[in-house]
Amino acid sequence: MLHKTRGIVFKTTDYSESSVIVQVFTEKFGIQSYMVSGAKKPKAKISRNMLQPLSLLDMVVYHKSAGNVQRIKELKNFPLLQNIPYDIIKSSIALFLNEVLYKAVKQQGVDENLFDFVFSAIEWLDHQTEGLANFHLLFLVQLTRYLGFYPDRYLAGEADYFDMKNGVFCPYKPDTTLYLSPPHTHNFARLLQYNFENLPQLKLINEERRYLIQKLLDYYALHIESFGNIRSHDILEEVLS
Repeated sequence: MLHKTRGIVFKTTDYSESSVIVQVFTEKFGIQSYMVSGAKKPKAKISRNMLQPLSLLDMVVYHKSAGNVQRIKELKNFPLLQNIPYDIIKSSIALFLNEVLYKAVKQQGVDENLFDFVFSAIEWLDHQTEGLANFHLLFLVQLTRYLGFYPDRYLAGEADYFDMKNGVFCPYKPDTTLYLSPPHTHNFARLLQYNFENLPQLKLINEERRYLIQKLLDYYALHIESFGNIRSHDILEEVLS
């Protein structure tokens, strides 16, 4: 049966001399794998260039509930990303977000709210000109809302510690090594107060940004099974510094 759905490209893998398999986070079906025959041919109707990481798609697909690999009837890049593929900072951010999303969302089922958040965030990144240095920090924090471990903001801004295991701010040092302490707790609490619209007002020095992103990745690894290591954040921080 044919279905129309929006999608976000997560990963494209060579399948044969001319074909690829693309993993897409779809609005209607969650994570799906699609065979795209002839994608590497010069005059392909659906070319590999249309399937770059985090490309936004408008698709008509064949869907079988029992199928492992589905097929695409029609596909277009919509909206077409204007800046991310050509801007070194934005493309580095996208590379990092893509790696995080691939590991964090691969076990998720259909979740239209999560899809809308990611889709809108990519659009915002493509068009925004200010506040880019901290975009990945805010994205990771906001993403936890949809993954089920958003920090409890009670005592945020007052407590000296953030217990990463339990996701709570607390006035005493937790009985674990997985926590934030001053001054990082305060900066993390500040981050929770921002959204994409007022993000340009958030000021963090490079060292604090590096510290917080590493702790956020540790926080993800605590709460997502088999999350593992993220390799692209070092490249991103080098670009941002």
